[in-house]
Amino acid sequence: MTPLRMTTPTDTTIEITRSFNAPVSMVWRAHTEPDLVKRWLTGPSGHTMPECDIDLTIGGAYRYVWEWADGRMSAYGRFREIEPERRLLLTETFDIFPDNETLVEQVFRETDGQTTVTMSLHYDSEETRDGVLQSPMDEGLEASYRNLDALIAETV
Repeated sequence: MTPLRMTTPTDTTIEITRSFNAPVSMVWRAHTEPDLVKRWLTGPSGHTMPECDIDLTIGGAYRYVWEWADGRMSAYGRFREIEPERRLLLTETFDIFPDNETLVEQVFRETDGQTTVTMSLHYDSEETRDGVLQSPMDEGLEASYRNLDALIAETV
C-alpha cells in the first residue's frame, strides 16, 4: 500500500494513483460490487453510503449516495468501456454540479500481489479541474482508500 498520489498531467486532467496489498481480483470486486463499494467508499469518518446501484454493463448506469450529519450528495453516470480486472471507462456527474460531466478512466494493474489503481479524471475545462483541486476530494478519497485497506485486511 502506498498513499494516494495526485498529479495534473494536463490542464483538464487529474490523475490519482493508489496501491493496495491485494490481488487485482479483490480490488476489482471492491470497485464494482455494490455491497463492497458501500463498505469502503464512504469518505471521512461519519459519512455513509446508504445507496449504491451498479449495472456493470456497457451503457449500464451507476448511482452512489453519501450521507453525513448535515448533508447528502450523490454521483451517477454510465459505463462506456469495461475490461474486467483491467480497466473501466465511465462518466461521472455529481448532483451538486449537474452541468459538469467528467470522463473517468480507472486502470487496475497487479504486480507481485499488489494492485495499483490509476484513476484519470478528465474535466470539461481547466476552471472545473482547478475547482476540484481546491475541494477536499483528495482527503475524502484517501479516507475511503484507508477503508478499503481495512476491508482487504479483514477479507484476506
